[in-house]
Amino acid sequence: MSVIVMRAGRRSILVERRTLVASAALVAALLGLGLLGLCYGASWATPGEVAAALGGSGDSVVVVRDWRLPRVLAGMFFGLALGVAGAIFQNLTRNPMGSPDVIGLDAGAYTGALVAITVFSGGPLQLAAGSVIGGLVVAATIYLLSSGGGLSGLRLVVIGIAVSAIVTALNSWIVLRAELEVAMAAVGWSAGSLNGVDWEDLPVPFAIIAVLLVVTAGSSHAMHQATLGEAVAAATGVGLRRLRLLMVVVGVGCTATVTSVAGPIVFIALAAPQIGRRLAGAAGVPLLPAALTGALLLQSADLLAQMLLAPESLPVGVVTTAIGGCYLIWLLAKEVRHR
Repeated sequence: MSVIVMRAGRRSILVERRTLVASAALVAALLGLGLLGLCYGASWATPGEVAAALGGSGDSVVVVRDWRLPRVLAGMFFGLALGVAGAIFQNLTRNPMGSPDVIGLDAGAYTGALVAITVFSGGPLQLAAGSVIGGLVVAATIYLLSSGGGLSGLRLVVIGIAVSAIVTALNSWIVLRAELEVAMAAVGWSAGSLNGVDWEDLPVPFAIIAVLLVVTAGSSHAMHQATLGEAVAAATGVGLRRLRLLMVVVGVGCTATVTSVAGPIVFIALAAPQIGRRLAGAAGVPLLPAALTGALLLQSADLLAQMLLAPESLPVGVVTTAIGGCYLIWLLAKEVRHR
């Protein structure tokens, strides 16, 4: 018995060490991509010019600090939020396809944002509130429809896809009923884009995401216990019902906050947790590697969106959708083979 415990403890230490190493590598890669994002644009800026501009001197201050830096920071923070949201829902459902963009939470958040735009003035707080409410309504609907089969397995994914299709049709109806200027803006926004993001767009979503990440970090141990099974969680004093409700609110909040600024950006929340899990070598879906992988994926996709048709910049959602479609087909085929 003591040998088994020692082996389990040794394996746990190795997994944690690998998680730290993977996280450090992801941070280094993310910083490198961030520097590339500050250098790249209509005119190339050298790393020295970027450093000078960040310090407030040189000819590239406006370009680097006012145009490129908000976009780079948005890609990082929004990627972190989407990676965490994906990890939360994949942990809760114990299914690699239990992602906000697959089960319709993105579409619900987009519905709430559309209502905020078409009915109200569509300010930052109204967009954030509308997106969160829309995402929570869709999450509650999926929960009620799938409660007979639980929150895990292919049942929830299939119900989520069906609900997503209905909500997407509702979104199309709202856009068609809106005024021409609003409809054009909504259609362009629905692709998911970081184009035109500036400092005025970021304080509210960054503050919300920071609070949600702190809450997630505080609940990470309880979530890890919950992934080991209901019996283990109950034995360690974890209140599963309260934890699940809190994590759903956090996951929807992360997804909806990103949607309220950049529109629905798919694929990141789906793929980041699984890539992060493999890098960390963990049995569950660790939050930190998932968050850092999400930031790395979104920053990479945004750079690719800027480069593909340069000097024109594509919406980042176009790139993530193209890649994510292939990934989802592979993931669905893998899930079917295992059943």
